[in-house]
Amino acid sequence: MAAEPVPRREVVTRRPAPGATAAPVAYRPVTAPPGRLPPAARGEVRRLIRAQLRAGLAVGGTLAVLVAALPLLLRQGHGDGPVPPLVVWAVLGVAVYPLFLALAGWYVRRAERNERAYRRAAGGS
Repeated sequence: MAAEPVPRREVVTRRPAPGATAAPVAYRPVTAPPGRLPPAARGEVRRLIRAQLRAGLAVGGTLAVLVAALPLLLRQGHGDGPVPPLVVWAVLGVAVYPLFLALAGWYVRRAERNERAYRRAAGGS
């Protein structure tokens, strides 16, 4: 059995000569940039951005309030003395993750709903 010929090694130090290879295809956005959109479409984009911002701020605010309240609640015992550190670490290190997942799931569903509404309003499918 004959061995396959080994391709010649090339040291690349500059661009290939014109015509040597196909030029890379330039990136073209699917939609026009916001400055060139018609006024009605600009309004729809603005509504989408506001809706996404509201959803993000709602999730961030809820998470901040709930997570910031946990150490305050766990700092003092309920008349039985201080809460054991292991319980505090368990609550802060494990029990908050279902909350994170629930809020993340809500945010993703909300963002997808906002984008579907935008596509409907913009005339897309």
